[in-house]
Amino acid sequence: MFFSRPITWVSLIFLGLAFWLHYSYPAAKDMAAEPSKSIYDFTVKDIHGNDVPLSNYQGKVLLIVNVASKCGLTQSNYKELNVLYEKYKDQGFEILAFPCNQFASQEPGTNEEIQETVCTRFKAEFPIFEKIDVNGKNTAPLYKFLKSEKGGVLVDAIKWNFTKFLVNKEGKVVQRYAPTTSPLAIEKSSYGSHTRKGVEKRAMAVDSPDSVIDKVIHNLLARRLWKPCTVWTLAMPVVSGACLIVMKNGMMNVT
Repeated sequence: MFFSRPITWVSLIFLGLAFWLHYSYPAAKDMAAEPSKSIYDFTVKDIHGNDVPLSNYQGKVLLIVNVASKCGLTQSNYKELNVLYEKYKDQGFEILAFPCNQFASQEPGTNEEIQETVCTRFKAEFPIFEKIDVNGKNTAPLYKFLKSEKGGVLVDAIKWNFTKFLVNKEGKVVQRYAPTTSPLAIEKSSYGSHTRKGVEKRAMAVDSPDSVIDKVIHNLLARRLWKPCTVWTLAMPVVSGACLIVMKNGMMNVT
């Protein structure tokens, strides 16, 4: 019998734990917000504190990134973001950067200090906005929307600096990329095209997972392989990923 095998019971326990974490972890509850149809419904503040309606970017492909100045990913990400921006800024592409200090306090400066660092040290020419929270009770409304549109593994919380969201010309969030996904890798995934059409094609592409664990879950569910060995295969990476996320977020004081 299926349920007489000890390994199956263990698998079900792990799977149950994974789903319990998904529905009970506090960060997931922060995503409950009034439904918005697109990012054009939001107004944010620039680095000087001025209101900027995101409808100003209507008709453009956007890459929205939470940035930090003292992260191990900072140098490479700013370098590649600059390359992308220089290449596509005249072809309907914009990068919107939102400083955040929630991850190991790696963006501690004031807005003025952040602007100085970004412009002089990293030579960024794309828009930098006011420092915000991307997780917890003070999450910026824009980020509540982004996470509700493209959640993460088990919990929708932003895991680290330089998580990236790709938005198409209609203001729809079409992709979420992990912090370790380099900006140029996003360009390469645009089916090898180096034109605006290629960037837009990626922005209209079918959703794909942004991590190894996502891919395991996606593939297993798509094939409907609900056998004992498959349940075990599904449960182990999910639980391992959940434990890593909980521990990582705990160390970073993410509420």
